[in-house]
Amino acid sequence: MGSKNKLKRFKENETFSNVIQPTREDVLRGLEQKGKWNIFFGNENPIVLELGCGKGEYTVGLAERNPNKNYIGIDIKGARFWRGAKTAWEENLTNVAFIRTQIELVDALFDTDEISEIWITFPDPQIKYKRTKHRMTNQVFLEKYKSILKPLGLVHLKTDSEFMHGYTLGLLHGLGHEVVYANHDVYKNEGSPEEVLKIQTFYENQYLEKGKPITYIQFRIIN
Repeated sequence: MGSKNKLKRFKENETFSNVIQPTREDVLRGLEQKGKWNIFFGNENPIVLELGCGKGEYTVGLAERNPNKNYIGIDIKGARFWRGAKTAWEENLTNVAFIRTQIELVDALFDTDEISEIWITFPDPQIKYKRTKHRMTNQVFLEKYKSILKPLGLVHLKTDSEFMHGYTLGLLHGLGHEVVYANHDVYKNEGSPEEVLKIQTFYENQYLEKGKPITYIQFRIIN
């Protein structure tokens, strides 16, 4: 994507009421919406996050299917989620928002028990040892998720990485968390939720064209 296109998208994001672009300092100091996201959306419906939302396909796709839930996509790359924000704006989806910030700040964006579900879609598996601290299902991130999730809140991991799938399952079992459902090839093995099969991201389509299996885990972080 050219720099002109990026600048155009950044500027358009500023006009969308469904996009919030705080500075890191804003987030750490205390985001005004924290603990008040029900006021932002104007209802008491459950709030669902998509972390590393990319173009926002899951955020928008889930919101279209579930108007009785609110969805927030989080990504540091605003030029990417511009597509999802624009689609939600054009389709008048009032249950969609996007936040441009780092994923590691997620526990500073929301209050205790404010989130009902979290979706992690096709994250970088961070296979190299030096990058493990950025792996989005490591123990540190699980603690962050637990701090904002309601009791029995669900986390969904959808990935093309067999490494990420296996690593996460092993960690969850080792820490005593609840694996509700796991499937190492959702399009070959029956049983996955419809939302896993019917919503596909830009990157997922690329992986499918290469014949890569898509995996899925649904789990709860137990205290």
